Amino acid sequence: MMMEEPRMVFMCLLILATFQQVVVSDEHQPLSKVAIHNIISELDQNAYVKANPSVLGLKGQNTEWVTLQYYNPKPTMDDWIGVFSPANFSASTCPAENQFTSPPLFCSSAPIKYQYANFSSPNYKKSGKGYLKLQLINQRSDFSFALFTGGLTNPKLVTVSNKVSFSNPNAPVYPRLAQGKTWDEMTVTWTSGYGINEAEAFVEWGPKGGKLIQSPAGTLTFDRNTMCGAPARTVGWRDPGFIHTGFLKELWPNKVYIYKLGHKLFNGTIIWSEQYQFKSPPFPGQNSVQRVVIFGDMGKAEADGSNEYNNFQPGSLNTTKQIIQDLKDIDIVFHIGDLCYANGYLSQWDQFTAQIEPIASAVPYMTASGNHERDWPGSGSFYGSMDSGGECGVLAQSMFYVPAENREKFWYSIDYGMFRFCIAHTELDWRKGTEQYEFIEKCLSTVDRQKQPWLIFLGHRVLGYSSAGFYAAEGSFEEPMGREDLQVLWQKYKVDIAFYGHVHNYERTCPIYQNICTNKEKNNYIGNLNGTIHVVVGGGGASLAEFAPINTKWSIFKDHDFGFVKLTAFDHSNLLFEYKKSSDGQVYDSFKISRDYRDILACNVDGCSPTTLAT
Repeated sequence: MMMEEPRMVFMCLLILATFQQVVVSDEHQPLSKVAIHNIISELDQNAYVKANPSVLGLKGQNTEWVTLQYYNPKPTMDDWIGVFSPANFSASTCPAENQFTSPPLFCSSAPIKYQYANFSSPNYKKSGKGYLKLQLINQRSDFSFALFTGGLTNPKLVTVSNKVSFSNPNAPVYPRLAQGKTWDEMTVTWTSGYGINEAEAFVEWGPKGGKLIQSPAGTLTFDRNTMCGAPARTVGWRDPGFIHTGFLKELWPNKVYIYKLGHKLFNGTIIWSEQYQFKSPPFPGQNSVQRVVIFGDMGKAEADGSNEYNNFQPGSLNTTKQIIQDLKDIDIVFHIGDLCYANGYLSQWDQFTAQIEPIASAVPYMTASGNHERDWPGSGSFYGSMDSGGECGVLAQSMFYVPAENREKFWYSIDYGMFRFCIAHTELDWRKGTEQYEFIEKCLSTVDRQKQPWLIFLGHRVLGYSSAGFYAAEGSFEEPMGREDLQVLWQKYKVDIAFYGHVHNYERTCPIYQNICTNKEKNNYIGNLNGTIHVVVGGGGASLAEFAPINTKWSIFKDHDFGFVKLTAFDHSNLLFEYKKSSDGQVYDSFKISRDYRDILACNVDGCSPTTLAT
């Protein structure tokens, strides 16, 4: 979008103005459709928006519904309600996008969500009166609701509501568990409005029914200058508050622990979260039932129907709902990139962490980085796209903990019972000779397959196989240079399954090596696979991607729908794979692997150990 000169400056309860700087528009982010830089004032003294209740969270809730009643004497079908937070949503000064441009005198922030005025009021066009229920989450500031006419592209401010706020906007919210750098360490990350100059952050935790202890938490934040470009540096910027991480160490295996988040103010008052619980990980190699959920590209959606765009609502909300319903039978979750599609609109990260809180507060929620978290020109990403909206990885690295040596690099390994997971960062170079290639080989080569027989590779972009139409259009079934180097490692170290997102559908291949199926079985594998099964599971919630009109020999099952995968390791010899649709939670594709340790040791193509004739 071209730079635009300011058109009008006006004063009312707040200052709104034009915005001069470049805003990255993305098909996945509905907020990019709101032309903040075009806003002008058409204030009408007879119009109103009334929000009720004005104080939320009086019983400690971090999510509440607000009812809006509004009136516009000159209604149109394009009228819409924008939800702004902070309530005074225009800053008095704007930073320059870079040293070569001058900032405008005033600037406006983007809404955190919006809805059309006639959404639940079919007679709005005739009467000018409307009614709307919107869900708000605690986001460290107050809210206001602005009525606009002129549609999203030429918005004209008609009126602004009273302010609404949570009783404690700084409260600790939305805990996210993640396994630490050792199997017996759990980390918990959360967000609050309390900085290190206001309070000490800590976690109170211990075995359920046992003695509780308090462990200190580290506190991080970042500022606008950390962002790489617009809209993250401009209309999409919102103060992220403070992100805290506590480390719960020396856990006993398979034990239920309780925890709650605390902030000790300097006057001695302690601000508490509600109480949560989790089950600690199994010892590496432990022979017990272990259940894993894997998906990518879920995004966030609004339960009130606001911001609806590109079909996110049914997929994202249904995936979240199904996992919550099955949570008692899930031990760990992997969300392999394209987490919330904030794309530079920082308010959406709070929305996303609130959406997944029932999951992430109870089981480890492990993440991978995707193009919509990391990619930005000139920032060191392997791809030069603007898909992150200027975030260039900062939000993903800050909002979620991963046990990486360097969280900017975002590759890491996890030992979970009988599983070894090797998580790649596909937005950084993975080819032979790179630091990441060395990590991948080390991760694959150092696992003790007698104790951890199930070896899983995960990454965001498809480095293996996919029948996606956009790959086929380029004459390929993978990312450029995707598997050329890595397939040697997968084969040598006998990776069982490789998972990818990025392509928004589901597809499973046969066990494969160098484009050739190495096993004719489709659903009941016995013994050595002789290759790796590749699975695209990018149908977590983002708008679906079309398959190419090509039927390859290696593609066993395709589904153009939203869904996720569940792995169940019953013991060292038996693994169940299930693909479930998000719409109903039912299984639509599955297979079993049954084998002994000697099958893993067995020789396969390009995976044979050297031998000698000596005795």
